[in-house]
Amino acid sequence: MDVVLQIFDHYLLDDVYAWALPAVPKDISKAVARASPSAILNLTSNVMGWTGKAAQAAAADERNAVRLLNASSWGRDYWLRQCISLYGITYLGILLLYFSFASLSYFTFFNHDMKKHPRFLKNQVRLEIESSLNAFAPLDALTLPWFLAEVRGHSMLYDHIGDYGIAYALFSIPLFLVFTDFCIYWVHRLEHHPRLYKYIHKPHHKWIVPTPFASHAFHPIDGYLQSLPYHIFVFIFPLHRFIYMGLFVFVNCWSILIHDSDMICNSPLEKIINGPSHHTLHHLHFNVNYGQYFTGCDRMGGSYRAPKAEDDPYLDVQKAEQMAGKKMQ
Repeated sequence: MDVVLQIFDHYLLDDVYAWALPAVPKDISKAVARASPSAILNLTSNVMGWTGKAAQAAAADERNAVRLLNASSWGRDYWLRQCISLYGITYLGILLLYFSFASLSYFTFFNHDMKKHPRFLKNQVRLEIESSLNAFAPLDALTLPWFLAEVRGHSMLYDHIGDYGIAYALFSIPLFLVFTDFCIYWVHRLEHHPRLYKYIHKPHHKWIVPTPFASHAFHPIDGYLQSLPYHIFVFIFPLHRFIYMGLFVFVNCWSILIHDSDMICNSPLEKIINGPSHHTLHHLHFNVNYGQYFTGCDRMGGSYRAPKAEDDPYLDVQKAEQMAGKKMQ
């Protein structure tokens, strides 16, 4: 997230914080805006008592003295500024990603005839979106400490591929997926324990026949627990910052993709990849296919169920239509 924060700081947030919390009071700043750099330097030197150490560093030369007039008293490294910025960026990012990719999947891949399924709820799409929006704000607040720790340099994220080599950079991608898949499997399976299920995970299983908008329609604690492996990974294993950002977008898009209620059988990677068909079975039967990307953990844990043509929920749609047709005859 530090890469994203730097971009936002450079193009937007530096100006926003300078306007809201200026290092030099606005009335003084306007009065000396046309003064010479030397005069500005003298001014900034005289007001060190209220500008503090940040201003002392900024007034080291005439150029920085001029910059001080357009700076904020909350520098980029101030933790409270980072918290506010990260929360806003994360919230905006998840809204953009959710509505863009979920809409794309909904209008491109989702079979809209599935809305005729007997277990498809009235106004379900609207309810899924409302549930997601209710989860985003508290979920982002819970996630904030992890992003703050990353930005402040406490993780093992690194900048240069050469630090660990191209071979490790490539290896880190499947390592991330396998590690997070293993952890999410057990978190997910634990959430199905009777003592936890009704409090944490049941809201997500309200959607028996989900649409892509159900991907993030969960209890905030549920979403947070299943996201923990993504954050924990970068505090255990080195990972390039841009690879991390790419994977972060990928896992959210994958979550959207597997909620399209599709049932494709006999695909080449069916026994390896836990795709939309597998997750459709999870929503239909509750106690199978807990994995996120792969089927390995489900196979080892005895919870794997292969997609079969007779399990396709679209068959129930066809039956319902046939019954309705008979009643009209």
